[in-house]
Amino acid sequence: MSSLFSRIVAGEIPCHKVAEDEKHLAFLDIMPLVHGHVLVIPKQEVDYMFDLEPSALADLWKFAQGVAQAMGRELPCKRIGTAVIGLEVPHAHIHLVPLQQVGDINFSKEKLLPSQEELAAMALRLSGAYQS
Repeated sequence: MSSLFSRIVAGEIPCHKVAEDEKHLAFLDIMPLVHGHVLVIPKQEVDYMFDLEPSALADLWKFAQGVAQAMGRELPCKRIGTAVIGLEVPHAHIHLVPLQQVGDINFSKEKLLPSQEELAAMALRLSGAYQS
């Protein structure tokens, strides 16, 4: 059975896309820690980040860097924090989280529940700032 993220890549489940290339996809987390929280994935379904081939892992981080730079230009934050946890969805992914303080990237805190309209507006804002 394909992962939730593979189903998003296949177009079976909609997402709020921020950026995409032939090998990667960045989209908004629908239950973000803070507004603008983005997930960056390889389109290739690999459960564990460090099972990716070294060149694929490097390419994923390079793609994430471009997304993070767009986020930093567009969102009022001190930094874009990163996290790789990989326990909740069996598909390698990087969390990009706009930070004002270290607590903004605390995964044990209650998640936000933005509306579809809020997510769509944020995706449009971030995708407009992304430069491949």
